Amino acid sequence: MFRVLAAAVLSLAALPAIAAPVPFDGSWKTQRFSLFSSNDYGFNGTSVSVVSDGSVSLAYRALPEPFWDASSASWSWSVQEGVPATDLRRKGGDDRNLALYFVFLPPGQAQALQGASVRNLLTNDAARVLVYVWGGAHERGAVLDSPYLGSRGKTIVLRGAGTGSASETVNLSRDFADAFGGDAALVGIALSGDSDDTDSRIRASISGLTLN
Repeated sequence: MFRVLAAAVLSLAALPAIAAPVPFDGSWKTQRFSLFSSNDYGFNGTSVSVVSDGSVSLAYRALPEPFWDASSASWSWSVQEGVPATDLRRKGGDDRNLALYFVFLPPGQAQALQGASVRNLLTNDAARVLVYVWGGAHERGAVLDSPYLGSRGKTIVLRGAGTGSASETVNLSRDFADAFGGDAALVGIALSGDSDDTDSRIRASISGLTLN
């Protein structure tokens, strides 16, 4: 009997972590960068629509502690209308259709900063951010320095400028280690559309965001 139980325990330990969806609900809060313009986000539980008319803003949600050890993420996204190709390394000229920000803190600081605003997190010296992007004039897989976050942020291009629909799966642990070294707690996620520099329009959506 002991051997049977031991085998069962080992079998369960070998199973992958259960996928946990991140709902697009009222937990998301908008962070404006201008008093006069902001994107429109439509949250309906399983997806979010993004409308941007010559504007930019972030929508952010903190993640509860069970998500802090997530090592991968997957989602689907769609762009019906998007911005032209830009240089994502250039501050003030880096419009993109969609971006998903994964915000990390050292485990020792994650508890202390629980509930902090996205503005405070993005300006915190200890924070590290992976930004997965649909947009720009770069090849898929390009890893770029963030023009706003400096050494604390990396832009990873998944799709160049254009329209269509796609599904993505990213290895957060590997990408974090490659970009910054070591590991950290995933404390929050943000999303944005950015069309203010090119004075263009975005009509897009993200759905099925899941962490593992």
